[in-house]
Amino acid sequence: MALIDYRLEDDVALVTLQDGENRFNPPFLDAFLAALDEIETRTAARTLVVVSSHEKIWCNGIDLEWLVPILQRGDLDAAKAFFRHLNRLLLRLLTFPALTVAAITGHAFAGGAIMACAFDFRFMRSDRGFFCLPEVDLGIPFLPGMNALLRKAIPRYQLETMQYTGCRLTAEECLRHHIVRQACPQDRLLPEAMGFARSLGKQRAIVGELKRRLNREAIQAIEVQDPPYIDSGQFHIGA
Repeated sequence: MALIDYRLEDDVALVTLQDGENRFNPPFLDAFLAALDEIETRTAARTLVVVSSHEKIWCNGIDLEWLVPILQRGDLDAAKAFFRHLNRLLLRLLTFPALTVAAITGHAFAGGAIMACAFDFRFMRSDRGFFCLPEVDLGIPFLPGMNALLRKAIPRYQLETMQYTGCRLTAEECLRHHIVRQACPQDRLLPEAMGFARSLGKQRAIVGELKRRLNREAIQAIEVQDPPYIDSGQFHIGA
């Protein structure tokens, strides 16, 4: 089974993440980027909706079982290459020349929550799943581009609470803080997200240009390479 699959429904590309917890590692990032390239170049889709096949997880962020051994052996070149790779996916989603909708079908933790913020709109399942930034407990500082994406989607007062406490938000709490557009039970989430996506149908060229202008700060931050704290040894998971 492919790590990422998609199908077209009218002018909506419905993308399904189907790699278990959908953690970020090189094969997953490669597959997601390849799917986005194919949708852009081989289809006329004007809207992108992303769901997960996992029964309770949308995306759990960085694959720590893959990354931690790299950091433990001090392979900074491999660590930097991974974060550049991750930045490419975040930037691709942020600037994709079609409107994007995250249909958050379960937990969005850490990098998964950050990735959700790269989308233009977010819908979230209300009967299961949390939106959470646990990096304070994992000992992982946020990269500049990650903070820029979080500021794009989360009000500053709530972002501070989430980063400093690692608290978990329900879909209803995310709705209250305007992080998501709608909170829906499982059986309504995809129909609502798809219905909204079909209602958009905007031209790719203008969408792409609007995104480049509106998200300029986040784009510039994501393009920053090799953050100093990786070189200085301050990046320690679990520190």
